[in-house]
Amino acid sequence: MTPPGSPPAAPSRPPLRPARLGPLDVLRLSLSGLRAKPLRAVLSAAGISIGIAAMVAVVGISTSSRAELQATLDTLGTNLLHAEAGETLTGGEAKFPTGVTAMVRRVPPVNEVSAVGKIDAKVYRSDLIPREETNALEVFAAHPDLLETLGVRTSSGTWLNRATGEYPAVVLGSATARRLGVVRAHPDVQVLIGGRHFTVIGVIEPVVLAPELNSAALIGFGAAERTLGFDGHPTAVYVRADENAVTDVRDVLARTVNPEQPDAVRVARPSDALAAKLAADEAFTGLLLGIGAVALLVGGIGVANTMVIAVLERRGEIGLRRALGATRGQVRNQFFTESLVLSGLGGCGGAALGLLITTAYAGHRGWPVALPASAVLAGAAGTLVIGAVAGLYPAMRAARVSPTTALATG
Repeated sequence: MTPPGSPPAAPSRPPLRPARLGPLDVLRLSLSGLRAKPLRAVLSAAGISIGIAAMVAVVGISTSSRAELQATLDTLGTNLLHAEAGETLTGGEAKFPTGVTAMVRRVPPVNEVSAVGKIDAKVYRSDLIPREETNALEVFAAHPDLLETLGVRTSSGTWLNRATGEYPAVVLGSATARRLGVVRAHPDVQVLIGGRHFTVIGVIEPVVLAPELNSAALIGFGAAERTLGFDGHPTAVYVRADENAVTDVRDVLARTVNPEQPDAVRVARPSDALAAKLAADEAFTGLLLGIGAVALLVGGIGVANTMVIAVLERRGEIGLRRALGATRGQVRNQFFTESLVLSGLGGCGGAALGLLITTAYAGHRGWPVALPASAVLAGAAGTLVIGAVAGLYPAMRAARVSPTTALATG
């Protein structure tokens, strides 16, 4: 009880506690700090953006390239075999028998077979072209079923048939037509082969699985024998077999096409080259990702440098906040969040830039755009890790600043 005449007791008050800052409050403080120096923030985020954009673009372009190769393999198939005549034991040029395609058709898993024969002749646009300017073009005699076996179409004109194969008619590979300046097939367009004029009746699309035909001029076996002295012996055979029996056919193909000299036959599976390219792309992608990681590390160092400078420049602000009751943890969280926000903005910008580069490049090359979502998410997560590491030391340094010292020097 209070004695009579004494003043009333003051009401009891709860002890003062430091105010708590919620996540949104910390975020607003961080954004205000970044808005104070917008140019510096943009330049710091640009370093992160470049690293993320490089990594996302590398992954996106590489994945799009592999998707295009895989689509090509799915379209053309992996069941094509190519047997080419090599050299004999004496160093001479080996040749296949004239009935080699019939011999190969007797192998049960074989579905389609065709052949070409290399001709000792060159192709020129006209007789005014110097003989030494061959443009590395070759001439082949071809069977009428060659395009069907390879799964290729003509981009202009028609392919050889049993009738046109007996006359001086020629079909040009895509590279041959380009080098000779032939825009399209026409009855008035002629080229010179072995001193004889041949009418261009067709131009074929690029052959992925038989690139040697892209820089070749193709004529019929009958016309080659009558006009160019061709002996009728094929020098290369193309075989389509059942998918599950390709290896078995490959094992017997050399002995089938040249029973007398199977060692003089080179058998290849053209799709293996595309598969090897897929593996090479994966290895090259790893190298480029390493370069992108270095760029990202440099961007992280830039963020850390920016945050250290921000702590030094804002010592007065830190001292004032501490004097008004802000705890060390609140100051530390503010600067740590600033670093995360700065890195996150850079990461988002970099991911968007990488996606734009991937889309533009893939569209230019005619590839499907294939950018894994995991790559973008990994890039975003990487920026947050970089931001956390880069902002940890500056945030701890800011929290250790004494209020009196900060106000005296701020």
